[in-house]
Amino acid sequence: MNASQSQYTIGLDKTPANFVALTPLSFLARTASIYPDHISTVYEGRVFTWSETHARCRRFASFLSRRNIGYGDTVAAMLPNIPAMNEAHFAVPMAGAVLNALNIRLDAPSIAFQLDHGGAKLILVDPEFAGVIAEALTLMKGPKPFVVDVDDEAFAGGERIGKIEYEDALAQGDPAFTALPPHDEWDAIALGYTSGTTGNPKGVVTHHRGAYLNAVSNILAGNLGQHPVYLWTLPMFHCNGWCFPWTIAAAAGINVCLRKVDPAKIFELIMRRGVTHMCGAPIVYNTLINAPSAPKGAAVRPVAGLIAGAAPPVAVIEGAERIGIKLTHVYGLTEVYGPASVCAEQPGWDELPAHQRAELKRRQGVPYPLQEAVTVIDPVTMREVPCDGETIGEVMFRGNIVMKGYLKNEKATQEAFAGGWFHTGDLGVRDEHGYVIIKDRSKDIIISGGENISSVEVEDVLYKHPAVLFAAVVAKPDAKWGEVPCAFVELKQGAQATEAEIIAFCRSHMSGFKTPKAVVFGSIPKTSTGKIQKFVLRDQVHSVDAISA
Repeated sequence: MNASQSQYTIGLDKTPANFVALTPLSFLARTASIYPDHISTVYEGRVFTWSETHARCRRFASFLSRRNIGYGDTVAAMLPNIPAMNEAHFAVPMAGAVLNALNIRLDAPSIAFQLDHGGAKLILVDPEFAGVIAEALTLMKGPKPFVVDVDDEAFAGGERIGKIEYEDALAQGDPAFTALPPHDEWDAIALGYTSGTTGNPKGVVTHHRGAYLNAVSNILAGNLGQHPVYLWTLPMFHCNGWCFPWTIAAAAGINVCLRKVDPAKIFELIMRRGVTHMCGAPIVYNTLINAPSAPKGAAVRPVAGLIAGAAPPVAVIEGAERIGIKLTHVYGLTEVYGPASVCAEQPGWDELPAHQRAELKRRQGVPYPLQEAVTVIDPVTMREVPCDGETIGEVMFRGNIVMKGYLKNEKATQEAFAGGWFHTGDLGVRDEHGYVIIKDRSKDIIISGGENISSVEVEDVLYKHPAVLFAAVVAKPDAKWGEVPCAFVELKQGAQATEAEIIAFCRSHMSGFKTPKAVVFGSIPKTSTGKIQKFVLRDQVHSVDAISA
């Protein structure tokens, strides 16, 4: 008897009574039913309850449906962290469509490419971005999407370029609209584009199942519990806000919306709204740590923060603790819905000295609770590297929290999934406990005289210098060594340092061959999510011209 004829399969079929496709839309329906009068969202002077948010989402889903936007269609959004952006994460899939949240710092040609490539039929536009969207629409090669303006009283300026305003669209919708469940939990829920540095970005397609599972994983990994008060310092467009729109709905929490990262505003909201949780890249926390308005002593209110991006410098983890933010490091990419691994904290860490605790907490860690695996694999043999903290391999993921693939790019999808794992392109090791530690992006490793130098390691030393606010290290061509480390440094306000001082400081903390051979001072270019744009820095010093010695 084969498996399909087992006694545990005969007459034991999937039915509507015992199987429902997983979708994060169920979180909103449940919370609105159980906690209808609890606050769901606050933004400037506006406050919504969960029942109101549910009705608003159904209204917009109804509006989309009446415009014949449904299964397989794409709805784009060019919005900051305002209520409408949060609502779009539910309303769009309620209509059966797919949400394409656009990076609000993109230029017109990039936006035009994504609207064409994703085939957007409708786009939500904030007045701040009306100009760039209007230009992008003129650059599009295919049919142009229907434009809905989303006014915001907190923003002065801009103009309307659409056919209807968002609140008017809601007024036309039916608050009793029945959400369309996915035909299959594998159905697409979102489309997000990678921040590629060469050529056109790839369109990452994610599904209802993965969004559901990662939303729950966020609760477990971030210790959110029930009714968290979540401050939106992380862009909602970035990997769908790491799935946190769905996470906060599942946890019946409060979304404290924030149009832009403003340290004074953030600290004010933490105190006034009783913020319990937040997320961000190292650069966001570093900005808060060094802000003149940063709380001290008795003014500190405890907040749990998730931090991702590059391995957070020890100085950032220690500094965050001083202003009341206890950080947990998570790691991931757009292709794995944002964070899909966590540096799971072990008993006893809180009793360790601050520096030792920070060293442990900066690791990329272990799989998210509902992710199958993250590990380091030799990409040639496809075998795990030993847990020796030294053998370098490629960090890879496997499980339900991995994208469907790249839109209209089967070749790239097959390459990304070669050997049954998702290849991240990050290089790392496994420590004695099996925790993943990233050493660098494959393209960021500096090979000097045959020796591998981790730019992350050098940056971590730079961040320890009291005058350094932000730092980045890239390869610079060298006639003798092939390439050497070149440091870009942005100083704290009012601080001073010379190239010689920075180099001497590094030399006192690391091997001579790893020490930067040049230091460039000035503002460091960053993405809207706070990631340093190393490709810009590499272009500046002609890294591509570096040759192996």
